[in-house]
Amino acid sequence: MEKGKLYLVATPIGNLGDITLRALETLKSVDMILAEDTRKTIKLLNHFEISKPMISFYRHNEGTKIAGVIDMLKEGKNIALVSDAGTPAISDPGEDLVREAIKENLEIIPIPGAVAFIQGLIVSGFDTTRFVFEGFLPMNKANRREHLKSLENEERTMIFYEAPHKLKRTLKDLSDNFGENRKVVLAREITKIHEEHLRMSLKEAIDYYEDMDIKGEFVVLVEGSSKKEVIITDTVEELMKKYLQEGLSEKDAMKKVAKDKGMTKSQVYAMIKI
Repeated sequence: MEKGKLYLVATPIGNLGDITLRALETLKSVDMILAEDTRKTIKLLNHFEISKPMISFYRHNEGTKIAGVIDMLKEGKNIALVSDAGTPAISDPGEDLVREAIKENLEIIPIPGAVAFIQGLIVSGFDTTRFVFEGFLPMNKANRREHLKSLENEERTMIFYEAPHKLKRTLKDLSDNFGENRKVVLAREITKIHEEHLRMSLKEAIDYYEDMDIKGEFVVLVEGSSKKEVIITDTVEELMKKYLQEGLSEKDAMKKVAKDKGMTKSQVYAMIKI
């Protein structure tokens, strides 16, 4: 028996006119559609006059549904996976299903379409040659703080997703970590009626939204750190002590301190007492 194929179908992130012809053809041809929210997907299908059986497949039931989906694929059924909006498996269900399908040597076919963070990036004015997608930040305070700390000196454009009711907290955390003068672009309701792109500093963004009842989904883009922005506050002696304690030789420690402080090794040597 020929095995079925798993199609990862991107759907519009707002404007229904953004759906591709290939996505429509795929949704019409498959045997089953896995939908993050069947109530939302049925509106999309009805709009394009598509009638197909659907199975609810979202973050909290994904683990219990994967085995059954794999069995259907093995039985020869072609299945499409769609999220509420955008591309499946990008901050949405699908990643674990793809892994299992790979283990079973099943064919997986991407049907390209909209990705919110790419649309936000291309209109941001920030560097598009090198960027890092961070998705939603951790909710746990310690994990969130550690995650942002790891990005402290990130030179690439950073891209986050955020819900409206969490935006103020996120802007505050970003400001605390990257500095209030770091440039940010807030892309809201991309492709929808109330789409907007605000370009400002993190301080300005915090002030702008302070008393506002925020609505809509956000892509938050933070300009990467420039080397001039990376200021090492530790003294030469403190850094030297730190690197020696980490096990570096005196020579390597001096080299690293010189790089951190923008000095020559001779200048570092003249300032320390070994």
